[in-house]
Amino acid sequence: MKAQMQKGFTLIELMIVVAIIGILAAIALPAYQDYTKRSKMAEVVGFMSSARIAVAETYSTTNTLTGIDNAKAGLAANTQALGSYISGLTVTDGVITVALNTGIDSSCTGSAALTLTPTADATTGSLTWAGSSNTNCTKFVPANFRS
Repeated sequence: MKAQMQKGFTLIELMIVVAIIGILAAIALPAYQDYTKRSKMAEVVGFMSSARIAVAETYSTTNTLTGIDNAKAGLAANTQALGSYISGLTVTDGVITVALNTGIDSSCTGSAALTLTPTADATTGSLTWAGSSNTNCTKFVPANFRS
């Protein structure tokens, strides 16, 4: 009598594969969720770029940051400058502040905002921008906005 060779997988082999897949999913899912929140925050920073260009253009024609606001920079009013993750954009003396809504993460609540502050160089006439944030969801904020 000949012994037959087993074909296919045993139950224990299948259970080990399922366990490995479960462990990989447990590691990958939180990392993916953080990645999507960071990409949402990147959209906010991209939204700020158009305001930064508008402020820089206004500064180049007026040679002063004083008095540059939404209207003078040609931007929509604060409550009209809405995006998927933005509840408003305010420009005051060239300083751009974007208020975040809870669309990024539920921890981004209250007065969560990103701010771009220009500094004028009198000799070259150029602007240097510094980012900051006052939000409790700092792990999603780009590095140059962490304060």
